[in-house]
Amino acid sequence: MEASAMHQRAVHHDEDATRWAAVTARDAAADGRFVYAVRTTGVFCRPSCPSRPARRENVGFHPDAAAARAAGFRPCLRCRPEGESAADRQAALVDRACRLIEAAELEPDLAALARDAGLSRFHFHRVFKAALGVTPRAYAAARRAARAADALAGSETVTEAIYAGGFESSGRFYAESPARLGMTPSARRRGGAGETIRFALGQCSLGAVLVAATTRGVAAITLGDDPGALLRDLQDRFPAADLVGGDAGFEATVARVVGLVEAPRAGFDLPLDIRGTAFQERVWRVLRAIPAGETLSYAEVAARLGAPRAVRAVAGACAANALAVAIPCHRVVRTDGGLSGYRWGIARKRALLEREAGA
Repeated sequence: MEASAMHQRAVHHDEDATRWAAVTARDAAADGRFVYAVRTTGVFCRPSCPSRPARRENVGFHPDAAAARAAGFRPCLRCRPEGESAADRQAALVDRACRLIEAAELEPDLAALARDAGLSRFHFHRVFKAALGVTPRAYAAARRAARAADALAGSETVTEAIYAGGFESSGRFYAESPARLGMTPSARRRGGAGETIRFALGQCSLGAVLVAATTRGVAAITLGDDPGALLRDLQDRFPAADLVGGDAGFEATVARVVGLVEAPRAGFDLPLDIRGTAFQERVWRVLRAIPAGETLSYAEVAARLGAPRAVRAVAGACAANALAVAIPCHRVVRTDGGLSGYRWGIARKRALLEREAGA
């Protein structure tokens, strides 16, 4: 019984240390998880409260506002911990703006979006970029490209897909399409028909590995337990492409990829065919800058992007990464250092981090 009580006290101490770290960092991601109360003032606050933090010995933690009130504390008038937070209100405004952009046939005017949000153009632009890491215009461009990519699969002509995607001219579409589609529009419309994608399957200590490349560079590095499932995933992405088994030269590329998996500290200097939205590509650039043996939290990645509230969007970009290890999303962890959200399994993420740490 005594050992069990000691264990519970240790767990409680660790939880309080994590909560205090969130308070000192004014971490908005912790809002809603708990509130903190200050004994000397009788007030309780959100973790992100902008007020000057109290001394640690005067602070206690409660699971929610109701528990803090029951303990005799009153809500802070500055952060208003019982109502919707400013971050939540702004997130709702940004979400509504995204829906308007997605539903519009043509790119909405910034002034119109700001009026709908009840904000000035400058303030709306700043709030939108802080939340998503991209401007409203960049978001609209990414949505146009996504709609065009979807339309290419079912349209009789590329021109049809261009205007279905919301592009005002074919010139603008072709100027943007290589980065957004990864291949010519006509080939994308035909499911990759006319494109040659070299691939090879191999084995490494983490299981099966598939490497695929276009003429631009390595386009996919996927890991799994079933080689057949990895190949089916590639076929689903490019059902009409000419998938060619790698020759001896390509086998050397696969060997370099396997070497990277086995020794991720070695680095990777092969050209990559990176395909994603503007925001995803910004996240992936940050990930590639994380040195081997180090990690960042999702919140730290968002902060480096200049978009501290875009934590969920950062997690989504990590999940969308199709280039395992080359774009090291395994180096992104939770704020408490825990492992989560790895496309190819937590066990593989742990193994990669242990190798990089020299464990």
